[in-house]
Amino acid sequence: MTIALKSALDPRAFRRALGQFPTGVCVVTCLADSERVGMTMSSFNSLSLDPPLILFSIDRRAASLLLWERAESYVVNILAENQREVSNRFARPHSNKWEGARLAREGDGPPALAGAAAIFDCAPWAIHDGGDHKLFLARVTQFWSNPDRKPLIFSQGHYASLEPTEFAAPLWPLDSHY
Repeated sequence: MTIALKSALDPRAFRRALGQFPTGVCVVTCLADSERVGMTMSSFNSLSLDPPLILFSIDRRAASLLLWERAESYVVNILAENQREVSNRFARPHSNKWEGARLAREGDGPPALAGAAAIFDCAPWAIHDGGDHKLFLARVTQFWSNPDRKPLIFSQGHYASLEPTEFAAPLWPLDSHY
């Protein structure tokens, strides 16, 4: 006999609580089966410095999931605060996301988006199950960063902006983490 357990968590309340944690916004791109694929994500994280690893996750219901699983490389485009339209464009499923997109680089691999605050070229490392998502771990092979561009931030269901502080923040990671 199989017993189905009902979650005690209210999914909407859980999602709202998660929204209290501000995240950056990126568009991850890949090329699979000669098709350009791109998706807006806030589920991007650094994972390891040695080796240089990042991770992102994709909902199992995403129509492009099989293409992501077959990709031989990814590009993570960390969006700048003036790229809300780019974020919205690549967040729409089943649309022509690439029409009118400004590219910094295109060719045999995944395209890089013009104007990004940072760009990471990555090679697949591992794919793991993660509940209703798949976790993609990738090894960074090269990167570019423009420190003059502020990142696009998402919090509480809306885009947000970073505000300057009056004191200099300590370098991260803090020594207390090691």
